[in-house]
Amino acid sequence: MAITTINPATGETLHSFEVLTAQQLEQKLQLAASTFQTYRHTTVADRAPLMNRAAEILENEKQEFGRLMTLEMGKPLKAALSEAEKCALVCRYYAENAEQHLADLTVETNATQSYVRFQPLGPVLAVMPWNFPFWQVFRFAAPALMAGNVGLLKHASNVPQCALAIEEIFRRAGFPEGTFQTLLIGSDKVESILKDPRVVAATLTGSEPAGSSVASIAGKHIKKTVMELGGSDPFIVMASANLKEAVTTAVKARTINNGQSCIAAKRFIVAAEIYDDFEKGFVDEMKALRVGDPFETETDIGPLATPQIVKDLDEQVKKAVAEGARILTGGKRINRPGNFYEPTVLVNIDPSAPVSCEEIFGPVAMLFRAKNIDEAIRLANATPFGLGSAAWTNDAGEQERFINELEAGSVFINSMVASDPRLPFGGVKHSGYGRELAEFGIREFVNIKTVWIGDSGTAMKDTE
Repeated sequence: MAITTINPATGETLHSFEVLTAQQLEQKLQLAASTFQTYRHTTVADRAPLMNRAAEILENEKQEFGRLMTLEMGKPLKAALSEAEKCALVCRYYAENAEQHLADLTVETNATQSYVRFQPLGPVLAVMPWNFPFWQVFRFAAPALMAGNVGLLKHASNVPQCALAIEEIFRRAGFPEGTFQTLLIGSDKVESILKDPRVVAATLTGSEPAGSSVASIAGKHIKKTVMELGGSDPFIVMASANLKEAVTTAVKARTINNGQSCIAAKRFIVAAEIYDDFEKGFVDEMKALRVGDPFETETDIGPLATPQIVKDLDEQVKKAVAEGARILTGGKRINRPGNFYEPTVLVNIDPSAPVSCEEIFGPVAMLFRAKNIDEAIRLANATPFGLGSAAWTNDAGEQERFINELEAGSVFINSMVASDPRLPFGGVKHSGYGRELAEFGIREFVNIKTVWIGDSGTAMKDTE
């Protein structure tokens, strides 16, 4: 069975690749294992110039990489170019900061000397999604490779050219052969790779079912995993907020990446005093969005990545309407070639209906009215997910309550949720566990080793 690139804007098949044979896969796993035995002994200072070179390639050739992303998954080209730039940013961040993040930590004890040392684990399998086909990979790869690990990428099957391009970037940057390899395989091969003793850990960004499966298999083999799963992020707007700015940012937060982002705002919870004004402004701006060819500069929303995503999205909207929701704009697939769906706003959603707290992947927003901050927080937390959250208020007391009480891996006040190499990224509840980025991300796939050194005549006084 081939792995195929299909243009989501036209439905045209662009390129097909044969999956790896069993022998080819075995060769790549063995190469990863043998490469690690030498690469682990390089220093952070050895690796940093290579990672900076990867950043240069991303910056110098962002037009080519952006075009590839847009062709394979449909995001507007301007967004794809920004994604390539952000990948360069994370490469430079870890090239500049990995040495500090991985430096020995001295701890005063009754030993002559005691400290913590961070050492690489080995080959790490990364199971990555299509929606940010470069960024999701680089935010794993940059810290993992700077820590001395080697990477094996099982990318989504609809972005094979992106996967191969990323492998080539690391090769051209000068990383040793086998440091980062793309595996063109189907999801049916993931289990056997996870079971292979040469693969020591795994990270997955994707759906809740996929994360549950990978975590279960890895857990049976006592292997470390990091999971970044789905989200149903709340976007709360209180009466003291700058309403105009909140409305404009809300539209952007819902439709970023054609609405296909785990941290896109999905549920808009608005204080009753300003709800009507927010609803009108939000609907007007959603109606004004331009849907079309993602290569055209005036396009705001391109096609969704696959026909199945359009089908699932349409079914969620119809289900919501059947349960009492009302459509203020949009609500249907656009009748043209490709995977296009109208920007949609739903209101009158029953908070007890399953759709009210599900992850919706596409340009569909749900609006809720909250009579006070207590109800806003209750509605925000009424979901099995806990990835990101945003709250708009200029009241210091309200800000503190949102920071303390929203059940999410991040809380953004008067801004939309976004990832930043300098800050940890991840979720709670069904949105996963572990963290990516910052010092927390680079320390996920290392052996955090305690070192205790005493004089020859000294023994530890305390026992385990």
